[in-house]
Amino acid sequence: MKKQCTAKEGHDVYLWFQEAAERGNAYAQFNLGRMFKSGDGVARDASQAFHWMNKAACQGLAYAQNQLGAMYYYGRGVDNNDHHALHWFRCAALQGDASAQQNLGLMFKKGRGVAQSDDLALAWFCRAAEQGLASAQTLLGEAYANGRGAARNYPMALAWFRKAALQNDASAQLHLGLMYKHGHGVARNESQAVAWFKQAAAQDDAVAQRLVGVAYAEGMGVPVDGQRAFVWLLRAAEQEDVDAQFNLGVMLANGKGVEQDDELAFTWYRRAAEVGHALAQYNLGGMYARGRGVERDERQALEWYRLAAEQGTPHAQFNVAVMYANGHGVSKDDVLAAVWYRSAAEQGDASAQNNLGVMYANGLGVERDDARAVDWYGRAAEQGHALAQFNLGGMYSSGRGVVRDPALSFMWLTLAAQGGDVAAVSNRRRMSLVMTPQAIAAAQELARRWRDAHPVRVSARS
Repeated sequence: MKKQCTAKEGHDVYLWFQEAAERGNAYAQFNLGRMFKSGDGVARDASQAFHWMNKAACQGLAYAQNQLGAMYYYGRGVDNNDHHALHWFRCAALQGDASAQQNLGLMFKKGRGVAQSDDLALAWFCRAAEQGLASAQTLLGEAYANGRGAARNYPMALAWFRKAALQNDASAQLHLGLMYKHGHGVARNESQAVAWFKQAAAQDDAVAQRLVGVAYAEGMGVPVDGQRAFVWLLRAAEQEDVDAQFNLGVMLANGKGVEQDDELAFTWYRRAAEVGHALAQYNLGGMYARGRGVERDERQALEWYRLAAEQGTPHAQFNVAVMYANGHGVSKDDVLAAVWYRSAAEQGDASAQNNLGVMYANGLGVERDDARAVDWYGRAAEQGHALAQFNLGGMYSSGRGVVRDPALSFMWLTLAAQGGDVAAVSNRRRMSLVMTPQAIAAAQELARRWRDAHPVRVSARS
C-alpha cells in the first residue's frame, strides 16, 4: 500500500510539473527534466530530460544551464558536444552557480571545447571553492599542490584540502592524509595521515582503503596488524585497485600477517598482472617458474617476465635474459639474452651487469671484448656483487682487458671471499702462496678501504 501511494504521489507531482512546464514555467521545466533524468515518478527518458532542461536553460535558469552543460559533456539525451557544454557551463557560472564554475574549470583543465589553461581552471575552481563547494575546494588544493595555474604552494593546498575534508569530501581526506604522510605543508605525521585515510576509506575510496591496509601491514601510524591490513587491502582490491591486488598477493605468498596461500596469491597477482601491473607480472612469472599456486610452466613464466620487462622492470629483464641464455621456456638465444642483460644492467642491476660481463668475456651473443667485460664486472663489483668481484679479480690476475695487477686481483678475490664466493676462497689461497707478506698486507688494506667506503652490499642472483 505504501509503495502504491508513493507511486501515485510521484505521478501526481509529474502531472503538476508537466502542466506548469507546458505553460512555460522555467522551474517546472527544470524539475520535469530532473524527473525524466532520474526516473522519479515517470519512466526514465534521457531525450525528454534534455528537452525540458533545454527549455529551462534557454529561460536563463542557472541550475538548468549547468545540467544541460553536463548532458552535452557526457552525451546524455543528446550527442556529445564540448562546445555546447562549455557555453552552458559558462552561462550558469557567470550567474554564480558554483557547480557550473567547477565544471567550467574542469573544461579548461582538460582542454575540452577550449584551449587548455591551468590559469583559467584555477580561477574558476577558486570562485566555486569560495562558495563552499567541497569538490571545488579539493580541485583547488590539487592545483596548488601540483603547481598547476599557480606556483606550488603546499600550505595553500593543505588549507583547501582541510576545508573540503571537514565537509566529508573523500578525495580531500585522501589528499590531506597524503600531505601528512609526506610532510607537505605540515610536519610529517603518520598517525594523522592514517586518521584521514580511514575517513576516506570509510566512504569506499579504494586508494584510501589500500593505504590504510599498507599502514597496518607496515606499522606506519598504527600498530602492525596483519588481519586488519588484509581486510582493508581486500576491500580495495575488490574495487579493482591494482596496487591493493598486488599487495594482497605479496601478503599471501609470504604468509605475512595471514596464512600463506599460494593459490590465492596467484589469483591476486594475476588480476593485477592482467591490467598491466609490472611487479605483479614479475611475481606471477615467478609463480609459474617455481610452480607455486599453479602448475610449473616455463613458457608462461617467460611470457609474464617479458611483459614486466617491457615495462622496464630490471629484475624481470634479468630473468628473461637468464631464460634465453639457458633455453628455459624458449629456444636458447644468446643474442637476446645479451640484449635483456644490457637493459637490466643499464638500470644498475648488479647481477645483470655481471652476466653481461660474462657474455663479453666469452663472446656470447656479443663480440668478445675483454675491456667491456672488465667494465661491466667493475660496475657490479662496486655494488658488492661477490661473483662479479671474483670475475674481476680473475681479469686482473690474467691481465685480460686490463693491465695485470696481482694486488688488485687479491683485493677483489678477498672481497668476493668475504661475500661468500667459495671459488674466490680457493683462488685467494693459491695466490697467497706466491705473494710476499707485504704484498698480501697491501692488498688486504685495499680491501679494507673498499669496505669502509662501501658499507652496503647487494645480494647476488645467478
